[in-house]
Amino acid sequence: MNDFYILKLLDRLKGGFRRAHVDYEMLRSILQVKLTMDGRRTPTVLSGGAQKKNQGTEGSPLRIQWIYLLLGFMLILFIVPDGNYMLMMSMVFAISMFIIATTLISDFSSVMLDLRDKNILFSKPVDRRTLNMAKIIHILIYLLTLTLTFMGPSLVVSLFMQGGVFFLIYAAGVLLMDCFILVVTALLYLLILRIFDGEKLKDLINYIQIILSVGTVVGYQLVPRLFDSTDMAGTFQPAWWQYLVAPVWFAAPFEVLMGGSRGTELIVLAVLALAVPVVLLLAYIKLMPVFERNLQKLSEQGAGGKDSGRVAGRLSELFCRNKIEAMFFRFTWSMMRNERDFKLKVYPTIGLSLVLPFIFIFNQVWSGDLASLKDSRAYLFIYFSGLLLMTVVQMLRYSASYKGAWIYRTIPLPETAPVYRGMLKAGVLRLLLPLFALEAAIFIWLFGMRILPDLAAVLLVLLLYTVICFRVLPQALPFSEKYEAAKQKDFQGSAFALLFILIGLGGLHFAITLLPSGVYIYLVILVAANWWIWRRSFPGSASRSGQIPTLRA
Repeated sequence: MNDFYILKLLDRLKGGFRRAHVDYEMLRSILQVKLTMDGRRTPTVLSGGAQKKNQGTEGSPLRIQWIYLLLGFMLILFIVPDGNYMLMMSMVFAISMFIIATTLISDFSSVMLDLRDKNILFSKPVDRRTLNMAKIIHILIYLLTLTLTFMGPSLVVSLFMQGGVFFLIYAAGVLLMDCFILVVTALLYLLILRIFDGEKLKDLINYIQIILSVGTVVGYQLVPRLFDSTDMAGTFQPAWWQYLVAPVWFAAPFEVLMGGSRGTELIVLAVLALAVPVVLLLAYIKLMPVFERNLQKLSEQGAGGKDSGRVAGRLSELFCRNKIEAMFFRFTWSMMRNERDFKLKVYPTIGLSLVLPFIFIFNQVWSGDLASLKDSRAYLFIYFSGLLLMTVVQMLRYSASYKGAWIYRTIPLPETAPVYRGMLKAGVLRLLLPLFALEAAIFIWLFGMRILPDLAAVLLVLLLYTVICFRVLPQALPFSEKYEAAKQKDFQGSAFALLFILIGLGGLHFAITLLPSGVYIYLVILVAANWWIWRRSFPGSASRSGQIPTLRA
């Protein structure tokens, strides 16, 4: 087992752990096992480097560090200029909190809510305080490594461009920001753990993930509204609601200590940057035993989470061509409803796909310039709701109950085309269509009834895009592989290609709108294209006897 470098650093603090009545040797052993197991877990956000066969991977879910490092270089643009620290650093922390919070929610909630180590360790002579401390440190190691990868370039540049004082404030702000993100996420989970139980609780946790994802995106958009500016020399305008925007807290110490401002509002914001994370962290440590006790509710089974199958049955009758397709439609529908790991990985993307189409028109809505908005073609930003399809089509291949995929070898499947069609139709109708309907209703309110033909065209394009995602991404039978078996290098290039394809489809639609009655001609073409592609684009011979994919261990 690897002796991780972070554990060697932790050894220097073992005296403090012992004074806190923590069994350090046991703590170290638990962390060593957790970090080793992380090397076999696959990240779901910005997925990158793959796990080598028959080879250990040190560093765990951080195999995608190079992507965060690449994204982190953009923060340097805000660090280099002198002056206006409030504007610059508010943007830095807003971007960082968005990236880190959404990654934590999407990729590490399963660790925060994991019960498996409790089932093993609670039967052993392991102190609860030691186990809880191991969980806190495990998550903090992940967050700090992720944060330093993303914010490291700007930290290094700040030391040489802005000086040692700026660097120390920045480093302290990064630590406090990580504590704040971790604790707020955990306390929100604790709140619903205290109120609900069983299957209903599992669903609510998924909804909380959507809310957190949406909140981080909306918060990121609120930061520039703090300033009255048309350029990067904007002035800070105090307002009561700024006390609720966390990135402003972490920017205030720069303005107070480096910029020389001594306004009451700035001093209060600077105090909040220190006080809120520390108080919340102490509260989290105090409530950790309560959190762990309530976490056991996740193992409870309730009748409320079971699907009666009526809705899926009616929809399969309407949209499926034959009995095999209808059967796999109902199967996929049921698995998406009841598979908690699937929802933990997919639901945050629903929140992002819900908000992103509106981010690009936020400026005009905020300024109240709705008259010019109604006459524009900004409604085409609804294409970004299609980002959900990439995640859904990719994740439909995985399941915690993947061993049940032996059924594919026993049932008489003449071909796999109906299997894939039923799978994709269930994904579209259960996840994409409700999201699109909600966004379309809001866009109709903003732009008027004139955009109805365009929205119909967008929906038809997204149906085409569903099949494109299926054809571009590696193919597998529904829910036939375990999550840890994911070879993320197979998806990395495909994801970028699919993103450009989606943007290209939106650009094509924009060009069509420039032609007289172009959208109506486009609708006819799209109907014909959908009719053809949904019948001709699915492999049929791969499922014949002896050709069902071998189940992965």
